[in-house]
Amino acid sequence: MEKQKVQHRITELTELLNYHNKRYYQDAVPDISDFEFDQLLLELANLENDFPEFLDPDSPTQRVGGSITREFIPVVHQTAFLSLANSYSTEDLNEFDERIRKSVNVNFTYAAELKFDGVAIGIIYRNGLLHQAVTRGDGAQGDDVTENVKTIRNIPIRLKGNNWPAELEVRGEIFMPLKSFERLNESRRAELEDTGYNEDQIAEKLFKNPRNAAAGSLKMQESAEVAKRRLDAFIYLVLGEDSSLEPTHLGRLEQAKNWGLPVSDHKKNCHTLDELMQFINYWEKKRSELPFDIDGIVLKVNELSVQRSLGSTAKSPRWAIAYKYKAERVTTILQKITYQVGRTGAITPVANLKPVFLAGTTVKRASLYNADYIQQLDIRENDQVFVEKGGEIIPKIVAVDTSARQGGSEPHTYTSTCPECSTELIRKEGEAIHYCPNDSGCPPQLMGKIEHFISRKAMNIDSLGEKTIEALFNKGLIHSYGDLYSLKPADILGNLDGFKEQSTANLIDGIEKSTKVPFERVLFALGIRYVGETVAKKLALKFRNLQAILSASRDELLETEEIGEIIADSVLEFFSKSANLNEIEKLKRAGLHFELDEQAYKPTSDLLSGKTFVVSGVFSVFSRDQIKHQIEANGGKVVSGVSASTSYLLAGEKMGPEKRKKAEKWGVEIISEEQFMQLIHATS
Repeated sequence: MEKQKVQHRITELTELLNYHNKRYYQDAVPDISDFEFDQLLLELANLENDFPEFLDPDSPTQRVGGSITREFIPVVHQTAFLSLANSYSTEDLNEFDERIRKSVNVNFTYAAELKFDGVAIGIIYRNGLLHQAVTRGDGAQGDDVTENVKTIRNIPIRLKGNNWPAELEVRGEIFMPLKSFERLNESRRAELEDTGYNEDQIAEKLFKNPRNAAAGSLKMQESAEVAKRRLDAFIYLVLGEDSSLEPTHLGRLEQAKNWGLPVSDHKKNCHTLDELMQFINYWEKKRSELPFDIDGIVLKVNELSVQRSLGSTAKSPRWAIAYKYKAERVTTILQKITYQVGRTGAITPVANLKPVFLAGTTVKRASLYNADYIQQLDIRENDQVFVEKGGEIIPKIVAVDTSARQGGSEPHTYTSTCPECSTELIRKEGEAIHYCPNDSGCPPQLMGKIEHFISRKAMNIDSLGEKTIEALFNKGLIHSYGDLYSLKPADILGNLDGFKEQSTANLIDGIEKSTKVPFERVLFALGIRYVGETVAKKLALKFRNLQAILSASRDELLETEEIGEIIADSVLEFFSKSANLNEIEKLKRAGLHFELDEQAYKPTSDLLSGKTFVVSGVFSVFSRDQIKHQIEANGGKVVSGVSASTSYLLAGEKMGPEKRKKAEKWGVEIISEEQFMQLIHATS
């Protein structure tokens, strides 16, 4: 084919595919099937592959993914990514309006928009091209997910027109449309059924709601898989002081729409609170008709000059508020109460419900939390119950319709034995949860410990997954996490369905690479009850190696920062069990690290050497963890409680009043985040 004809066909296909993208994602009225769309896309990809000189960065083929992201790099936001204050009543909105009118003496209006239920994202365009996309994270910094965001078809890689600022940051929400969510769970169900999972297991492993599915999709390592999830997005904020930008919030959204950015049509400029309440009430009734989830309405001052004069707190803008809809409630029949066993042996009672549609999904199960919760609400099998979604996510029973209760109904008797291994349950004094103490023989506990061991923040063996662990366990190839390091290729090739030579090699390689994980993460991976990531690090820094922890007395453990009696007793109990010590011996033979890498924790400077800090409150620029890292990196020490030997109390907004009282009592200097940064720079 002549190059001129090729170029013409590439242009034709690009325009055609962009048109069908718009019809599918923005107009919601597709003209062709997914198969026909994919065939056009394949033709374009083949032409671009044969004639790479005609490949445009804005080509529809650049949205199918293909890159692999092993690690999502943290990025500090240029402008803090604040969260919104919430309101739940007309009274809250009246108070919000009164506060603003007392603060400003000019006329203003409100912009009312839908509150999309997804994942917040910041997108930067440079010279009209998508440069970077970053999640909200902790508000100060998020993760770079640019390659995955490029697969979202209604987010332009190149802006339309030419009247945009050279550098433009917009913020919005990435979400999973309800149809995409249903399609994803249908596919997942079919896969699980083919693998032999029963209905209860399938219900547990399906995605719970579109918000969680969107969040999980955005952090997948393979962008090609993200593309298959068919995520969507809306832009709700345009940042910047460029003179070309409109002076109102809604005006900027119209600009963004003209530049090809996805902006929802469901918004209104309100002059009064009555108009706003009409908008709120309308969408409370109509939200079930939307093709995506919302959980409320966002109210913003429309005029940017007024926004600037109002400013922000450390956490929230003073010119915006979110009105949250009350959780939707439905009634259904509780058919049966069953029990699940967690990694730590914790028993969770589960209500198996007659399927009912609630807040966008079909609900079949709900957690009953513990025996006290069942007794408190007098929940019984065959009761008619009221179900809500806590935070619009987790279904929960909130009440029982006792007037509809059948005659002869008996109070529920909580199980006294483990549903998996029949061991007698225990309940420790002061705790609401029952436990199965058979941590060395109860299958769900054993598999749960292995799943925790391989998780990202522990050993990070990404070539393993729940399904593979279950298969290895059921085949008798592993009984504990220590057995992973004895696996041979022959064990896998002959026993696990779907594993070929390359996938087997990847699994063995992933296990081998995990032997390089540092001591503090190995300690966390062991699965000691109450020892999370932070506590494991504190123990590692205090004792420097495992043998020192094994030899430590209760009093010595209690001397470790952030470790109280419950954690100390749990550590002692864990290491008193021969089964756990045997596992550690297996891990030692495999070459895992049980000693701190001193070089990794050597301060980069001694600017704060000899200084101790207590960090309390919420900060505007950095997170608390970031500040603590800065202190330790410069040779300082972070402690949890104020004493006479404390050098500084670093105080953020909403700092604990008791810490301030103690600091004043002991004459400890109280400094702000800004003063802390000046201290570092002045010292340097």
